[in-house]
Amino acid sequence: MTYDLVLQGGRVIDPSQSLDGVRDVAVADGKIVAVAESITGAARQTIDVRGKLVTPGLIDIHTHVYAGVTTWGVKPDPAALRSGVTTLVDAGSPSWVTVQGFRWYIAEPANVRVLTFIHISGIGLVYGPVGEMRDLDYADPEKVAEAVRENADLAVGVKVRQGQFQVGNNGVEPLRLAVEAAVQANTRVMCHIGRGVPLPDVLALLRAGDIVTHCFQGRGDCIVDETGRVVPAAWEAKQRGVIMDVGHGAGSFRWEVAERALEQGFLPDVISTDLHTGNILGPVYDMPTTMSKFLHLGLSLGQVVAASTVIPARVIGRDDLGTLRLGSPADVAVFDVVEGDFEMFDTHRRCRRVRRKLQPIYTIAQGKVFRCAEVAPEPAEAIRKRFYLGKAVKELDRELTLKQ
Repeated sequence: MTYDLVLQGGRVIDPSQSLDGVRDVAVADGKIVAVAESITGAARQTIDVRGKLVTPGLIDIHTHVYAGVTTWGVKPDPAALRSGVTTLVDAGSPSWVTVQGFRWYIAEPANVRVLTFIHISGIGLVYGPVGEMRDLDYADPEKVAEAVRENADLAVGVKVRQGQFQVGNNGVEPLRLAVEAAVQANTRVMCHIGRGVPLPDVLALLRAGDIVTHCFQGRGDCIVDETGRVVPAAWEAKQRGVIMDVGHGAGSFRWEVAERALEQGFLPDVISTDLHTGNILGPVYDMPTTMSKFLHLGLSLGQVVAASTVIPARVIGRDDLGTLRLGSPADVAVFDVVEGDFEMFDTHRRCRRVRRKLQPIYTIAQGKVFRCAEVAPEPAEAIRKRFYLGKAVKELDRELTLKQ
């Protein structure tokens, strides 16, 4: 047969098939059609990837890509195609009110696959500096559940943020309403944890398959106590099947929290960025940078790839993604694994010197090949303008530090 594309001679890591070895990968009609030690036959395009790492396309299950509608939103294609990401999941930017616009103007035009959680609040995450669940009147579990059901190809669950800034004096009631909506829609909840709402109270309401995002945040009410020990409620939640997601963000990843947790064997299930206008210019930058931080923390390359491909696919109920199985969508990423001495920062301006990092080379999205370095980034000035909302930079930086 004639292939559309053959990637020749890369080190293929596909945890969905327990595969780690030198292989060729062939694509035809937007599907994976062969993975073998040697593929012969005609190909419209052949790329020599010897010495490179080849993985399923990355899945980032916590992003904000409702650009033009929310203060947080970055454009999906530049962010994803420059970084090996082939599936972006927005973490609750749209609500039941605005999800149709998200479909028309964000998901459908994108080259990459764009999915979303629907926020329990009717205002979603349109305006970042406003706590969206300070007023419980914004929550309507029935309408949220209906929106999830009606957009089953797009919506993967219900989002809620549980920090005092977001919920005011409402405690875990927003989470209870989000779970109510998720039960009605037979789906999962992604719950942001933050300072001001006791973590045990939050975890007690989560079910197996629900997701805790920002699991290594260090601003209070986090998974480790003042002695550095992982709190019993976090262990119990993990053991009963609650998913632990990194969700790095602009204020939700602290080196010391992750280091203490990993020392005790408390590993993240999923690696994600929480990419938005406030961190795409640093300290997050992209998914490969976030993955590289976990290589530094001691996860193996196979563990890091699994937490960025097959595991998030399973978490959102999309077993067709995050894999190079024959017949699956031709979503593939190619990287250099670069050795050196690199500074990487958490969200508290703490630095670690990292010896290995993943450098994205190609993103293949449903069979279309993009060379990462040739994909133009979204202009930094446009990103800053949306994030700062016309305020002085130092003033908003101070506000955001208090609110995270």
